[in-house]
Amino acid sequence: MNYLRYVRLIGTMHVSPRSREEVYWTIINERPHAVAIELDRLRFLSMMEEKRITLEDSLRYGRAGLINYLLAKVEERLGEEFGMAPGEEMKAAISAAGEIGAQLHLIDEDIRVILSKLSSAPFREKLLMGIEAIGVFLPVGKSVEGDPMEEYRAMMVQFRERYPYLYRVLVEDRNVVMARNLMSVVNMLKSMGVKRPKVVAVVGMGHKPGLEHLLNTPAKVGGEFYPAW
Repeated sequence: MNYLRYVRLIGTMHVSPRSREEVYWTIINERPHAVAIELDRLRFLSMMEEKRITLEDSLRYGRAGLINYLLAKVEERLGEEFGMAPGEEMKAAISAAGEIGAQLHLIDEDIRVILSKLSSAPFREKLLMGIEAIGVFLPVGKSVEGDPMEEYRAMMVQFRERYPYLYRVLVEDRNVVMARNLMSVVNMLKSMGVKRPKVVAVVGMGHKPGLEHLLNTPAKVGGEFYPAW
């Protein structure tokens, strides 16, 4: 079965106000049976409680926690650049789902599993990220030229080239988990008697191409379906 026919993927830039508006109005206008978002339970609860990750908390998880902290800081700085805090598009999806009475599903991989994988990153990638992360804490000017979305796509390509292991853990492995969960959502709706389920999934732009491919060729996903929450 081609699951992509039932799933509308919205690829967002996590710090773009334009993405937030697109997410909200797409859900309101299309009125899907279910809304799926790129979060796991722990990150969902943390976001709703508006807890911000601290360096002290991150260090409790060792090197993996530090890498996660640096990535979070990169998103915060991008948020300052583009005028929106990370996660606002997810909150917009949650709000819109509540307004239309759609099911809400958290489809991302458990953050504890991700951190465990990050701890095994090659030394070269850890060192390179540590050096480059220094720039995150330095003042930068606001970008006024070019399309932010195009700049984001370019950043994803560069990240894949410079950090192949981290890219696999943070993008490719999570694509498989999210594809399985989306398939599970569609199957569940069908089992409830919904003949043509409609699901809107809100994910980072970097995940969209991979998810489209997996949902279009579900045999490549393999394994057991993860339970969607």
